[in-house]
Amino acid sequence: MRIFVPRDAAAIAVGADRVAAALRQAAVAKGIDLTVVRTSSRGMFWLEPLVEVETPEGRIGYGPATPGDAAAILDGTAAAISLGPVDDIPFLKRQTRLTFARAGITDPLSLSDYRAHGGFRGLERAISLGGAGTIEEVKRSGLRGRGGAGFPTGIKWDTVARASAPRKYIVCNADEGDSGTFADRMVLEGDPFLLIEGMTIAAAATGAAKGFVYIRSEYPHGIAAMEQALAIARRENLLGPRILGSAVDFDIEIRVGAGAYVCGEETSLMESIEGRRGQVRAKPPIPALRGLFGQPTVINNTLSFAAIPFILAEGGAAYADFGMGRSRGTMPVQLAGNVNHGGLFETGFGITLGALVDEIGGGTASGRPVRAVQAGGPLGAYFPTAKFDTPYDYEAFTAAGGLIGHGGLVVFDDTVDMARMARFAMEFCALESCGKCTPCRIGSTRGTEVIDRIIAGRDRAANIGLLHDLCETLKFGSLCALGGFTPYPVLSALTHFPEDFGAAPLPLAAE
Repeated sequence: MRIFVPRDAAAIAVGADRVAAALRQAAVAKGIDLTVVRTSSRGMFWLEPLVEVETPEGRIGYGPATPGDAAAILDGTAAAISLGPVDDIPFLKRQTRLTFARAGITDPLSLSDYRAHGGFRGLERAISLGGAGTIEEVKRSGLRGRGGAGFPTGIKWDTVARASAPRKYIVCNADEGDSGTFADRMVLEGDPFLLIEGMTIAAAATGAAKGFVYIRSEYPHGIAAMEQALAIARRENLLGPRILGSAVDFDIEIRVGAGAYVCGEETSLMESIEGRRGQVRAKPPIPALRGLFGQPTVINNTLSFAAIPFILAEGGAAYADFGMGRSRGTMPVQLAGNVNHGGLFETGFGITLGALVDEIGGGTASGRPVRAVQAGGPLGAYFPTAKFDTPYDYEAFTAAGGLIGHGGLVVFDDTVDMARMARFAMEFCALESCGKCTPCRIGSTRGTEVIDRIIAGRDRAANIGLLHDLCETLKFGSLCALGGFTPYPVLSALTHFPEDFGAAPLPLAAE
């Protein structure tokens, strides 16, 4: 008998390890020959710990499971938590899983599992195509950076490939710090060979010999899984000299961040890898020409690299078949906050924001009406329900004054105070600023003070005007996106929820 229990940090946090242990103990007591496979999570966090029992008809799910359910699960009598065939759960069935095709199915550290589910087919094809052919496939796919900027990945790789330098680097930005996001963590913990394969394809395409994965220290499970996966890959000639018998020499090193949000910005991240304080570099030069240690560098987000193996294995055109307009392929949308069905939902671009929140997310967990959704992290815009017909698409979100960012959606019900949320954005920027540029360093502090005056009802009209001016300065005068994006939540709150900025004075002592 085989049973699957996630080893994802979210599942462990709600008792997955205890459930796995209870299943083993119950099997011994019943004389059942049981194998418990610790998989990655399916991404349906409201059902965790999710236990899956292998049957001839497919896997049958039970969740959320507790240690007390172990005996009934083994007997097939846990009707109260039975979910039926896992693949038929509506949240999962509606998805288009390209990047997360193995999530919840494989043992993350089993190389044979990874290969059995299509692993390393993309790398093998990239080696046979050569650098130029590989980059052409990436261009054909229409893949754009999944970390927030949305820059075409193929163009970035081509720039690095054409650059003349004694050494080139591949850097993965796994410093996932946005509120409501966890897709990077799910890749690191649940499918680490996927990231290794994607980065190795990038190295083969551009001529890089060394790679770095920059992971936030708050992800100990992801760091441990990656370290183990790297050791396995080296042992199996999937990293190191002459990979798979080719001329490609490439290895990867992990660097752990110390919790600075600004190190999610690519130049600050490179400063940190080089052993310096995480501060933004002025551009130009761009990292593709002069990046890590002054050499041409491909720096992409985890989800960008994780999309690459499918593109090379199945072809760029197959990936571009999904999506809309200039937003091609799929996006792993992460639903969080006050929402019934929090988790990861991978889908092609073009689904509406309202469908994601109401149909997929199931509305608020509190049962109250949805009032706002923040898209794109703590510096993303707030969308009111009147904007729920907006397609989930880079250009559509830009036209609506927002950002897709890393794919996070945080839901709020009608009890939220949007003036307080605008204040939080300014305060967050002030706390996380690297201090290099004046608009971000000083502007965010002054912005917090201005919003305090608005909330207190002091010269409200004049201060709202001042806040608008200050946001313009931040947006166009900051060196990086930390200061440049702070106006998005502030201005969207002002625009869509003006009544919250004209309310009766609120006590500041509660801050």
